[in-house]
Amino acid sequence: MILLGSIINALLIILGASLGRLLKGIPEKMKSTVLSIIGLAVAVLGIGMGMETTNFVFVIISLVVGAVIGEWLDLDHQLFRVGKWIESKIGNQSSENSIAEGFINATLFFVIGSMAILGALDSGIRNDHSILITKGIIDGFTSIVLSSTLGVGVMLSAIPVFLYQGAITLFAGVISKYIPDAALELFIQEMTATGGVMIMAIGLNIAGLTKIRVANLLPGIVIVGVIVAFVFLFQ
Repeated sequence: MILLGSIINALLIILGASLGRLLKGIPEKMKSTVLSIIGLAVAVLGIGMGMETTNFVFVIISLVVGAVIGEWLDLDHQLFRVGKWIESKIGNQSSENSIAEGFINATLFFVIGSMAILGALDSGIRNDHSILITKGIIDGFTSIVLSSTLGVGVMLSAIPVFLYQGAITLFAGVISKYIPDAALELFIQEMTATGGVMIMAIGLNIAGLTKIRVANLLPGIVIVGVIVAFVFLFQ
């Protein structure tokens, strides 16, 4: 089954988030401290990803241009509206974190990164699901921690994760046919670095240190692809 890796990844997120909800009764003071530590750890992870670039100018241009496009489209607000719509359908207790907040942060965290793309491509081209299953295990453990503090919205992030990775898997044959391996490798490298800055921003937001509209930076991933294509066309 070509989508097996994406399905397992999504199910592990749901399983981890379900287990994390069993820990929701921890004291508010402890929850606040844990949430800050999670945010700082995520920020450090993002810094490490950002260091993978071979040309930081690519990262800066991608983020700046992507931010302009994202602010114009107001992607953060659109994603927040989706989260709020889900929240209105499910209902939310006032004592818990916003479902929309958990949904947005978890979705961005799970889809930004090289494993999602590499794993989806492997599933589609070679029917090898090992990368996505490994990612699913990591996402599952992460969702335990996130859902214990950010709420049930983390569980709902499994839906966009499945759709995102599934789409890449289904179009993997076309991608491998028309994009040279060297160009794809450079794109993944610079996309990981650009995504790392976004991951760092997510971490700082979770820790309560910033209020960066990370979803508005997502067009930067597309801009990375444009830059890589330009480099290979005119080198």
